Amino acid sequence: MKKVVIIDDESAGRQLIKQYLEDYPELILLGEANNGVDAVKIINEFKPDLVFLDIQMPGMTGFDVLTHLEELPQIIFSTAYDQYALKAFEVHAVDYLLKPYTKERFKIAVDKLKENVQVNKARPLAESLLMDTPKYPERILVQSQNKLVTIAVEDVIRIEAYGDYSKLVTEAKTYVSNYGISTLEEKLNESIFIRIHRSSIINLNAVKELNKYTKSYDVTMKNGDVVRVSRGYMENIKKLMF
Repeated sequence: MKKVVIIDDESAGRQLIKQYLEDYPELILLGEANNGVDAVKIINEFKPDLVFLDIQMPGMTGFDVLTHLEELPQIIFSTAYDQYALKAFEVHAVDYLLKPYTKERFKIAVDKLKENVQVNKARPLAESLLMDTPKYPERILVQSQNKLVTIAVEDVIRIEAYGDYSKLVTEAKTYVSNYGISTLEEKLNESIFIRIHRSSIINLNAVKELNKYTKSYDVTMKNGDVVRVSRGYMENIKKLMF
């Protein structure tokens, strides 16, 4: 059994999907929405396994919806616009149904669900949808066990290099980002998140105190973590001193 939600701003589009779903008793429809804002609410509430998602909708686009989800379901895009097909497959959508489509084409999309059981592969690309916005993100998608969750950027106390990945430390939990620390440094607001070591970025708003030694500094964060400022990044700290 798979839990299903339909998101489409056109009533006829939602009705057609519901009609086609009648042939698949294993796909259980939980709800539907006709705009992006309600889509986020219903998906985060019901946690469906599969979402039939329109792209051009009032409030926000289908791609915008993905950046606000607490967990990432499988996605089958259903749209009248073919120019988004490449971006849809870049985020590893199960399929891209171009309206108007037949019952036979719908069946092909549903059959692909069996081939696309590893949702995990979509995670780095789903995260990149959020991180690639032109302004600094207020929320980011990070991995928590076998799902994606959203956290507020302001809650990140510090970032620690973790091989090719990064650890994001908050008061409540430590999360893993699919990005390396240098990529995160470029993505985040440099007036708040500063690099103090090749393996460390700190949130200035989460700094408790700075301890100076003969030739080095240690930064104590509000959660009690102590982070060493390396010699190569000393100027990043000094230029903040008045």
